Amino acid sequence: MLPFAVTLVPGESPYRQVVYAATKAVVSGDLAPGAPFPSVRELSQALKINPNTAHKVVAELVRDGLLEVLPGVGTVVARARKATAREQRDLLKHDVETLLVEARRLGIARAALQRAIDDRWTALFGSDDPTADADASTDNHNDD
Repeated sequence: MLPFAVTLVPGESPYRQVVYAATKAVVSGDLAPGAPFPSVRELSQALKINPNTAHKVVAELVRDGLLEVLPGVGTVVARARKATAREQRDLLKHDVETLLVEARRLGIARAALQRAIDDRWTALFGSDDPTADADASTDNHNDD
C-alpha cells in the first residue's frame, strides 16, 4: 500500500500523475519528513507501472529535493521546506481548471462560483484565513 493516493487515469502520463500525487502529498504534509518512501519495486508493483517509470519518478522527486536517499535506510521524505507560491499554484492548477470548466459547462457565473468557493471555505475552515493577508502581501507572483 502506498503512503499517498494516486489513481492512474488512462490517456495521461503515468509518470506525471505519480510525480504530481507524491509531490502533493509531500508539500501538503500528508507525507511527513523522514517518512519512508516506497522503493522503485514497490511503486512499480503497487501501481502496475514499468520499473523504469517508477525509477524516473523517484529520481525526479530526489532531484526536486522532496526525497532523499539515506545509505542503509532507503528513500525518505526530505526535511520539510515551505512550498513556494508557484509550487502551491502548480499543485492546484489541474483541479482549478477542472472546476472552472465544469462550472462553465453548468452555466455558473464567475461571481456565483466565487461565492460557492468562499462559502465552502468558511464551512470547512472558518470565516477567515489567518495566512491570507501575509500570503497576499508576499505572493505578488515574484517567484514566476
